[in-house]
Amino acid sequence: MRTNMKVSTLLPIMAAFIGISASAMEISSQDIKEGQLMGKTFEFSGMGCNGSNLSPQLSWTKIPPGTKSFAITAYDPDAPTGSGWWHWTVLNIPVSTLSLPQGASGKASPGLETRTDFGKPGFGGACPPKGDGMHRYQFTVWALPKAKIDLPADISPAVVGYTLNSMVIEKAVLTATYVR
Repeated sequence: MRTNMKVSTLLPIMAAFIGISASAMEISSQDIKEGQLMGKTFEFSGMGCNGSNLSPQLSWTKIPPGTKSFAITAYDPDAPTGSGWWHWTVLNIPVSTLSLPQGASGKASPGLETRTDFGKPGFGGACPPKGDGMHRYQFTVWALPKAKIDLPADISPAVVGYTLNSMVIEKAVLTATYVR
């Protein structure tokens, strides 16, 4: 005998799945917008670039259960390196912190800033090669199950990325662009 599941039985199940995706963690910024060009304020100062090199304001909401800390990364997958370019890595941001002000890197950052592909800790702004076209800058907030990740400040950004991906509860990404 064949049994047909009624639509009324499926609706609560479908609603549960929709509810999960509707409550996904979100990242926003007063300074940068999804898919939009960043201002020169967020351009690197050096290597042929002459911006203000300020980290953008970032906020995040809809924190998943089990979160004990956050990390933030900024990554350019379009850098002509074969492996992208890490512009910012911040670990051990307390779970009570739900935003960072503009220019937080180096002075107001509540977490551990680790080495970027510029060779030192702290935010390194956009600096794509002239004529290389538009680059994407992925600002990601990571919800993590540990209050502290025990990595040194001089760790490679690839190891930071690997570590975050191995334990992330949930993440949210804001992708801005830049071109020179």
